[in-house]
Amino acid sequence: MSRSAGRPRPLVVTCDEHLLDDLLRLAAATGVELEVMHDAGAARGRWAHAPLVVIGDDMSAALARLAPTRRSDVLLIGQDPDDTDVWRRGVSLGVDEVAFLPDAEPHLADRLADAAEERRAPPSVIGVIGGCGGAGASLLATGVALAGARRGAETLLLDLDPLGGGLDLTMGIENQEGLRWPDLAGTRGRMGTVVLREELPRVENLAVLSWDRGQLLEVSSEAVRAVVAAGQRSHDLVVMDLPRRLDPGVEDAVRYLDTALLVLPGATRAVASAARVARSLASVVVDVRLVLRHPRRQRPDDVRIGTALGLPVAAVMEDETKLDERLEDGQGPCPSQGRGAFARSCEGLLDELLTPRPRAA
Repeated sequence: MSRSAGRPRPLVVTCDEHLLDDLLRLAAATGVELEVMHDAGAARGRWAHAPLVVIGDDMSAALARLAPTRRSDVLLIGQDPDDTDVWRRGVSLGVDEVAFLPDAEPHLADRLADAAEERRAPPSVIGVIGGCGGAGASLLATGVALAGARRGAETLLLDLDPLGGGLDLTMGIENQEGLRWPDLAGTRGRMGTVVLREELPRVENLAVLSWDRGQLLEVSSEAVRAVVAAGQRSHDLVVMDLPRRLDPGVEDAVRYLDTALLVLPGATRAVASAARVARSLASVVVDVRLVLRHPRRQRPDDVRIGTALGLPVAAVMEDETKLDERLEDGQGPCPSQGRGAFARSCEGLLDELLTPRPRAA
């Protein structure tokens, strides 16, 4: 059975047999069923319900005369790249983009595959950042992502800190094949969700996009936006491990966050450093919360630290004796069963983050 069976199908509107053959071939390769219409009036009746509309340029004028309701996810397939009027026809239909085959075939295949996916509820997007060096943000990001995966959420963990050594190491999956950031650094335009679902290293239903240990290179803001947007479309939970310095690409990613967690050792000397990071986050993210980490039996005044930074304390986590041993053994920060103080703290923190906060009156 194809992935689109029983779901609304992408709508193709064309009388061009050659174009239709190409589209049917692409759809078959991605396991997608299309709804094909050769009449503009009939297509208008299906216009609002299809997850994606692909219009052959041969039908663009007829459809434009019917003035269908403006909507997103509409593509116009042009016949001649030298025909400058095709862009005008696209504007009259309110299309997202104009494409030409065969150059646009990979992109169009991704769009068809995305459209055939069952529409998900908007995912939760959580960012974790250290308030000072060595705060443990990468560990917490990994722990929260694992907590989400254990409860059945399709989870994506994004490593946005190129100097952190790679979250695949933290997870103990550095030898697993799959794409890393250098493979996606040149991404432009819209990314298909298949890449993030099927080509990343993973632990069950947790996919990890990590840095490698190769030469440091720059990932463009466009590539970061494409990855995060695709992650939102394909996952229930997205967790980002953020560097303390917000470069343009990271700033773009931060704008997608529902919640940012600022991780801080419970020590007064760390507050001054964290204040600068907190100000940077608060200018972009509405919901910023503190997570304090303490050695066992040391509990400074958590409320005072939160007050000094002007942030609510989401969780207080004690260091766990066996945590470093598990990391050295390549087991990751949390056992697969979710046992241990750190794993339980991450579970509780995720419960807190996924509980809607009451709105102010």
